[in-house]
Amino acid sequence: MFLDPALLKLGWTCKCPSCGKGDLYKSGISLNLRSACSVCGLDLSKNDSADGPAVFLIFILGFTIVPLALFVEMTFSPPLWLHITLWPPLALAATLATLRPLKAYIIALQFRHRPESWNK
Repeated sequence: MFLDPALLKLGWTCKCPSCGKGDLYKSGISLNLRSACSVCGLDLSKNDSADGPAVFLIFILGFTIVPLALFVEMTFSPPLWLHITLWPPLALAATLATLRPLKAYIIALQFRHRPESWNK
């Protein structure tokens, strides 16, 4: 199942896909993964999420923010400066808020559906 609630929870909390307790990321705001889970010792360096989370996020945000901007334009016809000051910060905030959980979700999906790639 693609939208498995357990995997969504692991992604949202950014926890280890094996034990569900250890943190995936080093402290701070970076996207740098820990080398291994501090609880179960899973080698996180074998992760291969690459640019997948960023690409998915581009599609998801593009399909939500652009229609929303068009709706606001067609309904309220605000001045151009309002669009310029509203949409870029909204897109940036949505990106920063969801990139880490989405990457964690992709890692959990890979761990669940391709466990052989983690045991090499």
